[in-house]
Amino acid sequence: MEIRETYSPEESCRIGEELGRTLTGSEIICLNGDMGTGKTVLAQGIALGLGIEEPVSSPTFTILQSYEGGRLPLYHFDVYRIEEPEEMEEIGYEDCFFGDGVTLVEWSDLIAELIPEHAIKIWIEKDPDKGDDYRRITIFRGDLGDSATE
Repeated sequence: MEIRETYSPEESCRIGEELGRTLTGSEIICLNGDMGTGKTVLAQGIALGLGIEEPVSSPTFTILQSYEGGRLPLYHFDVYRIEEPEEMEEIGYEDCFFGDGVTLVEWSDLIAELIPEHAIKIWIEKDPDKGDDYRRITIFRGDLGDSATE
């Protein structure tokens, strides 16, 4: 487990960029946190770390956005609007999850049963006492079972 603290969206983006540079393919990264905590900002940083130059936005209404312009393909899911995990099968999630690219899943706790044990799990939290832009970013790598949510 790694804990990082940031005080601006730019710092959060840089953490994502650092992570993106380390990725080699076939990773699934789960981004969880309340609305407005900066999941998409972290996703933008990861895309930068992969060499993706096009704008990255949350695929809230399309559920999946693919980016092919970097050193690895990036598959960015926002599953906030998924009501049943079976809906992911209709989208063809397995091709992304088990392909050679990097898969980001915002709100992954909503489809927890589909997430492989080896996924990187990231929780982003606010603390208003530390300022509006403060974020605590906790990164869990590998199989942690339910301990990742404690």
